[in-house]
Amino acid sequence: MVTRKLAALLGTLALVLAACTGTGSSTDAPESDAPTSQAPSGDCTVGVSWNNYQEERWALWDEPAIKDALEAAGAEYVSNDAASSAETQASNVENLIADGANVVIILAQDGTAILPSVEAAINEGVPVIAYDRLIEDPNALYITFDNVGVGRLEAEVIFDLVPSGKYVIIKGNSADANADFLREGMEEVIGDAVAAGDIEIVGETYTDNWDPSIAQDHMEQFLTDNDNDVDAVLAENDGMAGGVVAALEAQGLAGDIPVSGQDGEQAALNRVALGTQSVSVWKDARELGTAAAEAAVALCENPDIAAVSGTGTFDSPGGNAMTSILLEPIPITQENLSVVLDAGWIDEATLCQGVDSGSVDGCP
Repeated sequence: MVTRKLAALLGTLALVLAACTGTGSSTDAPESDAPTSQAPSGDCTVGVSWNNYQEERWALWDEPAIKDALEAAGAEYVSNDAASSAETQASNVENLIADGANVVIILAQDGTAILPSVEAAINEGVPVIAYDRLIEDPNALYITFDNVGVGRLEAEVIFDLVPSGKYVIIKGNSADANADFLREGMEEVIGDAVAAGDIEIVGETYTDNWDPSIAQDHMEQFLTDNDNDVDAVLAENDGMAGGVVAALEAQGLAGDIPVSGQDGEQAALNRVALGTQSVSVWKDARELGTAAAEAAVALCENPDIAAVSGTGTFDSPGGNAMTSILLEPIPITQENLSVVLDAGWIDEATLCQGVDSGSVDGCP
């Protein structure tokens, strides 16, 4: 369980100030299964605010990469989990600072709701890294994969398979800017065909919290509305793609209708091998976690985000010039499954479960 100290205890105020951090709220965050270090003691303590640690990716890939890179640099790690609550996350950020965090990495539940907490942290001299999800504060360092590029890669694979027909688009959480970035990338690929009438979008919706079960409900409704006459599905991530495939399976359509996704989740990669999902755009979360940790250590030494190695400028939808580090994703299809095998992202038994031997790359 996460270990937390009560924020702003008067007896520890001097220690917190000595660590060059500000005080926070006395509201303690709810318990979660996200692990954390013991009380920070080094010259550089990095706090991570997870939006929902129960999602497979964060515990499996991102957090270990962050912790390994911090350990290699001699820095300390502390974390907490918002359990999908924007209100809880605001308190969690305060608690991390009160616990001695010199830098805070935030995986935002709601990029708008967290803005006051980000501003307060920066005003207290605590640099903030917006991790994987945009926070519209130009004083925060934004580290992510090229999410417009992810949407473009998803759509390119599906469009190559289905250059005309009826499309469904299952977007992520409306409060997450990534959902719109992905949709923007998709539009770059299919927009002209939609305008020409070659592609008809017969269903499009946001999905609360990127929830696979909600995505399945949406897909079931779109199938009902269109008498199962759907030719392709652009689902913005692998979890929702799983819900889409479940809805298609119930109608005997799985494998007949191309479906996109992203994240390289193990279940999704197995679906790619089986042919029920056409692409999972792989974002090696180990690279993202390492980049964020290394940036955090650099910010402990120098709080100027523009001085962090590898940064560039990203013009955000809100009109902010964000100092950013954007990593490149890779689309994984049946033709290059060996890429994730060779990288140690997944093992052959998991990838090839239920797959006919020799039928696809990576499954001998």
